[in-house]
Amino acid sequence: MHAEHRHQAILRRLREEGSLRVSDFAAELGVSPVTIRRDVEVLADRGLVARVHGGAMLPETWAETAPADADPAAPARGRERVIGLIVPSADYYYPEVIKGAREAAAARNARLVLDISGYDADEERTQVERMIGDGIDGLLVVPTGPRGWYEQLPVPVVIVERRPEADEMAGIDHVVSDHVHGARLAVRHLAEAGRTRLALLVRGTSPTAQWIIEGFEAGVRAAGLEAPLSTSVLVTADAGPGSPEYDGPVEELLDAAAAGRVDAVIAHPDNEALALLRRLRARSVQVPGDVAIVAYDDEVAGLADIPLSAIAPAKHEVGASAVELLVRRLEQPDAPRHRLFVLPRLRVRSSSGA
Repeated sequence: MHAEHRHQAILRRLREEGSLRVSDFAAELGVSPVTIRRDVEVLADRGLVARVHGGAMLPETWAETAPADADPAAPARGRERVIGLIVPSADYYYPEVIKGAREAAAARNARLVLDISGYDADEERTQVERMIGDGIDGLLVVPTGPRGWYEQLPVPVVIVERRPEADEMAGIDHVVSDHVHGARLAVRHLAEAGRTRLALLVRGTSPTAQWIIEGFEAGVRAAGLEAPLSTSVLVTADAGPGSPEYDGPVEELLDAAAAGRVDAVIAHPDNEALALLRRLRARSVQVPGDVAIVAYDDEVAGLADIPLSAIAPAKHEVGASAVELLVRRLEQPDAPRHRLFVLPRLRVRSSSGA
């Protein structure tokens, strides 16, 4: 169906019923919600319809329901902005990101709409398309799969907690925790505490693993420390205890600690650090006397029976900053792009000699 025919169909439906929902009307016409949303935007620019979250209304119908001082030319046609947020999980790391985004959105008179991708790239794409079809004004997303297609979306996008490559997605804003800095901060803390034989235990499948490794290695070089093992970076797999991919590096580290070849460990994520603490003590290795531990993420590190020092990414600030950057993009579409790196903090507890 030609665009002008769709426009006439939209106007006809609005005259008949006063409003329509983009997703439902798109299904009736057999086109994508994105297509109908763009049609609504064209008609709204002409003053023929009022765009509302998820659909459209006749201007006179909208005027009957809108606040008396609302401006029909304002974003989302006088109503609050709607910001989509897609994260891979809501039960580890991301709750504070969500909270920061929600509070910043409320302060900007915007509403946050959340979805969870479950680390499924196809589901993530479906969620994005559904949100856009429902009429979000902008999108915050922690991508799981390929990211290049985000540049083609009809709404502004801010990538959250995924560090860009040097030439990647120059047209998209990013807000990320600087995990390279966080790992270097942990190394410096341990070196200043007199620890000289450092190892890193990291989950290799984590999206942040490469940046933590980079920061660890840079910190070790800067401190002038020598590798206590053939490799001081031990990478575990997601398979967990009982699998060779997991037990191999962990047992190597435990053997080195028991033999005195390692006197400090940085462990990512927190649950790896807690498991390491338990297994070291089972081998009569004293923490922090024989081996100091610094966890990475600080989700549960402080709850260990020996509270663990930890690198704490500023997750709340990441979420809030992402909203601020997105709102700025909505208000100033041609403003320079930003890549904002938020520095983690060190929280010193008993496990590293506090």
